[in-house]
Amino acid sequence: MKQKKIPMRMCSVTRERFPKQELLRIVKTPEGNVEIDTTGKINGHGAYIKKDLAVLVQAKKTKALSRALECEIPSEVYDEIKNIIEK
Repeated sequence: MKQKKIPMRMCSVTRERFPKQELLRIVKTPEGNVEIDTTGKINGHGAYIKKDLAVLVQAKKTKALSRALECEIPSEVYDEIKNIIEK
């Protein structure tokens, strides 16, 4: 039986490749809003981050998500990401 291909994506902070399920997608919508995409279907420019608190701290410090999405990331979005990771 043929095995299914596992979609791989790159973490915007660590630049490592992981299966899509292990990452969290952050999206800049066409209206310019920044949202967390848990379904993987929101329209817009997306960036992936590993579901790890150490990576989130590094993302805040180096502004890796801001560079990847080419906009400022509000602190509320970082708080929401932290809540999702902790669950």
